[in-house]
Amino acid sequence: MLKFVYNKGMMKMKIGEYNVEVRRSKRKSAAIKITADMQIVVFVPLYVSDNEIEKMVISKSKWIDEHMLKVQSTIDERGKLEKITFEQVKELADQAVEYIPKRVKYYAEKENFVYNKITIKNLVSRWGSCSTKGNLNFNCLLMLTPDYVIDYVVVHELCHLREMNHSEKFWAEVEKIMPDYQRAELWLKQNGGNLISQMRG
Repeated sequence: MLKFVYNKGMMKMKIGEYNVEVRRSKRKSAAIKITADMQIVVFVPLYVSDNEIEKMVISKSKWIDEHMLKVQSTIDERGKLEKITFEQVKELADQAVEYIPKRVKYYAEKENFVYNKITIKNLVSRWGSCSTKGNLNFNCLLMLTPDYVIDYVVVHELCHLREMNHSEKFWAEVEKIMPDYQRAELWLKQNGGNLISQMRG
């Protein structure tokens, strides 16, 4: 087993045939995740030793292999999708400029958020972002999602104006405004990757 620490609480390990990224935190239990780009990430409590991590990964090798194949299959399917043209992106951006600021204004006035400016972009890695200066950015591809998903992303970024993290306080703020936000998260989890992949390449 080889290991290389590259950031506080984060480490790369070579366990058998697997290249594993280990993330230690104050969490109470361990978990393994296969990311959309085929990375194996292990989340463990601070006290878990390297040997325990190695044993856990080896014991879960069948699960890891199965999920790596599923992710690879998803990647292959996305590669077959028709790419969004420049003209389509421009049209989506025009729609977003007209629609999204209205939704931002609605929730900002309703929940007393103060933001700076709104920018619509053709992002390839996220649906929205919020800067420390209060600037909000949104992906024009949101116009291909249901209205409740757009509202969720708007609320998500507005809540970052108060909590620039994804702490329990942040999620409590989101849930207070949108109690069923998990519905939108599920939609993005199931469909968002395909939309994003159509923007790439």
